[in-house]
Amino acid sequence: MRIEYRTVHGYRRAFRIAGSGPALLLIHGIGDNSSTWDDVIPTLAQHYTVIAPDLLGHGLSDKPRADYSVAAFANGMRDLLVVLGIPKVTVVGHSLGGGVAMQFCYQFPRFVERLVLVAAGGVMREVNPVLRLVTLPGAGEVLAMLRIPGVLPALRWGIDTLADVPGLPGVPANWSPRRLLRDHDDLLRVVGGLADPHASKAFLRTLHAVVDWRGQSVTMLDRCYLTERLPMMVMWGTDDTVIPYHHAVLTHTAIPHSELVTFSGSGHFPFHDDPERFTRTLIDFIEHSTPLDFDPLMWRELMSSGGAQRADLEGDEETIDEVLEALEDERSAT
Repeated sequence: MRIEYRTVHGYRRAFRIAGSGPALLLIHGIGDNSSTWDDVIPTLAQHYTVIAPDLLGHGLSDKPRADYSVAAFANGMRDLLVVLGIPKVTVVGHSLGGGVAMQFCYQFPRFVERLVLVAAGGVMREVNPVLRLVTLPGAGEVLAMLRIPGVLPALRWGIDTLADVPGLPGVPANWSPRRLLRDHDDLLRVVGGLADPHASKAFLRTLHAVVDWRGQSVTMLDRCYLTERLPMMVMWGTDDTVIPYHHAVLTHTAIPHSELVTFSGSGHFPFHDDPERFTRTLIDFIEHSTPLDFDPLMWRELMSSGGAQRADLEGDEETIDEVLEALEDERSAT
């Protein structure tokens, strides 16, 4: 595995690359970087050409005052693949990267052979309250405090201490500090990177593009019908406190042909909790699914259909109603 750089539109973009064979594009989440895939890249690279970019504003990529919308990130993925001369990929997106992956499939269907969503953003509005709070005025000043000597070690000590508390009297198990801080090591790693002022500004621009005080403002349900003939898998941890596992059920209901893989006891980073199972499951999915060959006539038919009706959805009545209500919410003007 090696880190390489390409300059695209004047901005330096960093990416990890390894292996040979069919291309596999791994897209990380908000505030994170491509190193998050380090546990799984070596195994995947035995079978595929693995490309794991640092999104613009993240990791070792440039952090300009630029467009950090989901659509812009999808453009960046397309541009990098064009520069690398890679015409087709299986796309794997985690968290925000899942939303970017869905947008990439929508904007550039000719590039996509398969889609894998891992604890993906962009399903419904619900998201961890901390992310909603960070969209409020004054968040930049709070993040700037991370640059004060001693603040990060103190924060880590406090959260590590809380995460070791098994439960509190009278507090439901779902609200215990240990469960709420299930992913604290990874989240502290992400927060630690925000001590860099350029990284924190890029993080806030990215967050404001996808989340507001009410929750996720960019969702994918209104266009998920376009994946009808695309091999697709959804992976999620049952103890995800960033984007709840229920979003996996809703995604599977809205996209009935998708394969749902549940990581019991895992949090927001199932590929960290059980990298061996993650890689085995991903390889098996790729090896046993037929890559989509883009057909413009098929794409036109899908676009003309206008989206799924109730009869197209699979699941219990309550979940189907929730999907339909979310679709109406997406289309509302408020």
